[in-house]
Amino acid sequence: MQILKTENKKSNILPLFAVATFGLNVFALLLLFFHGSMLQALKQQLTPRSLVQLIDGQAITVDPKPSFERHPETIRRFVGETMSLMLTWSEKQPPKTVWDTSSQMLSNNIKQKLLLELTNLKSASQFETINTGSEYVLVIDSISQPTQIAEGAWKVELFAHQLSFTNYDKLGDSSSFNKQILVRSVDESATTLPQKPTLWHLAAYRLGEARLEIYNICDIKDKNCS
Repeated sequence: MQILKTENKKSNILPLFAVATFGLNVFALLLLFFHGSMLQALKQQLTPRSLVQLIDGQAITVDPKPSFERHPETIRRFVGETMSLMLTWSEKQPPKTVWDTSSQMLSNNIKQKLLLELTNLKSASQFETINTGSEYVLVIDSISQPTQIAEGAWKVELFAHQLSFTNYDKLGDSSSFNKQILVRSVDESATTLPQKPTLWHLAAYRLGEARLEIYNICDIKDKNCS
């Protein structure tokens, strides 16, 4: 009789033990979820976010991106506006002055190479000054979407032509400028402003805020551009 009572007690305890064990497992699972949500919230608090003010006056908060990442349109705009600034000349905006400003967006290893090419577009003897009434304008036909070739480095294809006008030739001449342009991200902008900046100084400084630089320029048919 005593044995039967003992067995009944064990039978009654087993369901209670199973329920208690299940309850503890559920509690542990909920605790893990709670800790996970707390860690996620702490991560968001410790990760700095940036306030961006848009041109239309709106303000948005954005998550930080690695310093080597750039939006494709930022790259295309940087290339197009840099080359337009570099190859648009006039009597008040002579080539040498424009070069001294816009070449800040180039890496040091290609400055001499590109300067020699620019003097081929225009007489080298006239690169310091420009004839009265003469104007040179770079007209961009298209810029390809950037192709990433390394971390923080991209290649774009630029199709453009430089038009030249004089007081005696209103129709103008055209020189093609079709290039592969290699761009990479940099940690800091190399552009600076003088005490009395001109419009092209301000334009170059604004372009430099993208923290990009052109580190190579090749002919559009060059298969070894790197």
